Amino acid sequence: MFYFVLSTLMTYNFILMLAAVIPAVFLMIKAYRSDRMEKESPALLWTLVKAGVFSALIALISERALCALLDLFVAKENGWYNVILYFGIVACSEEGAKYFMLKRNTWRSPEFNCQYDGVVYAVFVSLGFALWENISYVIHYGFTTALVRAVTAIPGHACFGVFMGVFYGIAKKYDTWGNRAASTTFRVLAIVLSALLHGAYDYIASTRGGDWYFAGFIAVLFLASYLLVGKTSRKDRYI
Repeated sequence: MFYFVLSTLMTYNFILMLAAVIPAVFLMIKAYRSDRMEKESPALLWTLVKAGVFSALIALISERALCALLDLFVAKENGWYNVILYFGIVACSEEGAKYFMLKRNTWRSPEFNCQYDGVVYAVFVSLGFALWENISYVIHYGFTTALVRAVTAIPGHACFGVFMGVFYGIAKKYDTWGNRAASTTFRVLAIVLSALLHGAYDYIASTRGGDWYFAGFIAVLFLASYLLVGKTSRKDRYI
């Protein structure tokens, strides 16, 4: 009897883990296959997945500290509370942590020799982040949560990564050409735009009665990211 119960629990947990992991892996493969110039090494990609997981831990610490400060100074009934929470704390903490780990592990890498590489790197870091976050959610809330996040949060993180990666790749191109001012500008844009999209995603999702707005936002975000990946991949060049 004990063995039956234990095996059932282990099987159920294994299914939950697969439900959490598979969507992230699928999107990683999609980003990898779109790299038509020169595939990145498995070692670097695995490093980026781990960097994404670590960025989730950094963001968690940052969010908790900043949320504690927010609660001290702004009442939850205040209309600005959610704006500050989702745009200023959650989005900036998470996208900032991803960017920090992205740049730390790729900016000076000899493999970063094509503009589209920036997209691959940012997507892998973002999905490493989403992978860890999804596992945490699934463990606490179950299979239904995995299904919802598989079609919303995980692709959402991938989309944020696409926008970050496009500008990050352009920044690397200008850095290679010796234009440091333009490189800095595009690196700032990589963080700001991904944070704005992330903040809008969370804010709309939290709005009462905003389900249709959220669905529309997701549809536009996914379509724009899909087209951006295709265009960036087709126009990829060595830098």
